[in-house]
Amino acid sequence: MPELPDLTVYIEHLERRVRGAQLVGIRIASPFLLRSVSPSVAEATGREVLAVRRLAKQIVVELAGGMFLVIHLMIAGRLRWHDAGKGALRAVPKRGGLAAFDFDTGTMILTEASKKKRASLRLVQGRAALAELDPGGLEVFDIAFETFFARLKGTPHTVKRALTDQRVFAGIGNAYSDEILFRAGMSPFKQGRHMTPAEARKLFTACRDVLAEWTAALRAAAGEKFPVKVTAFQPGMAVHGKYKTPCPVCGAPVQRIVRPENESNYCAGCQTGGRLLADRSLSRLLKDTYPKRLEDLEG
Repeated sequence: MPELPDLTVYIEHLERRVRGAQLVGIRIASPFLLRSVSPSVAEATGREVLAVRRLAKQIVVELAGGMFLVIHLMIAGRLRWHDAGKGALRAVPKRGGLAAFDFDTGTMILTEASKKKRASLRLVQGRAALAELDPGGLEVFDIAFETFFARLKGTPHTVKRALTDQRVFAGIGNAYSDEILFRAGMSPFKQGRHMTPAEARKLFTACRDVLAEWTAALRAAAGEKFPVKVTAFQPGMAVHGKYKTPCPVCGAPVQRIVRPENESNYCAGCQTGGRLLADRSLSRLLKDTYPKRLEDLEG
């Protein structure tokens, strides 16, 4: 799922291409995409784009007259851009194509590489209606440490879940939370409400550093071209998607915890003092033979 760094770069490129442009039309190819009834797609056409910004993990296109397009890419949604040219409008791809947003400067295509059709588009009128789509998570770059610490202390979640819960913190998902926790040297099962100020400070710094570094890296990789390789599995990541590969710090094999919708990756040597965290499905299968520490795994 595109997260804060990916969405930031998407938005920067869209701002350059559509701010001040006119939305000529929206062509919806999938009946599952549009999740709102009023205002209608027809009411959005012909309006000038005033701004493009992020709301948690959603992309918001602000149109003249107080109307907003809210796009949630979910796990497999991606955007493509085609500059305006001669001839017919760019067609929506038959495979995975959800919609085309036609501006007088070009066309933005929304695709989804999944049959589950989770990506969504909502049209809302007015800032109050837009605010209803805000899950309420705090932006880590907009708050002081004290606010960050208070939010952690107030959640019953593990720190992994707290970081990825859009009602707690905004824009962070599975991939970058793995990298943040690795940078902080912290177990994903650590309870937020049990953290010390020193631990929370280290996590706060890791959040800002990891997100800023990856935003800069993705921005540099895209250059002037619209980003096309948007993925949760970047070669330069330390632990996310690196199961069984050596940790770049201590050399221990990266471990994982498998969930129905995703997996979490961590280094037992750097984050849990050598203790292996229980993978629910695998630990239930192996029972007493499930390894508890790195040395057991090696044995």
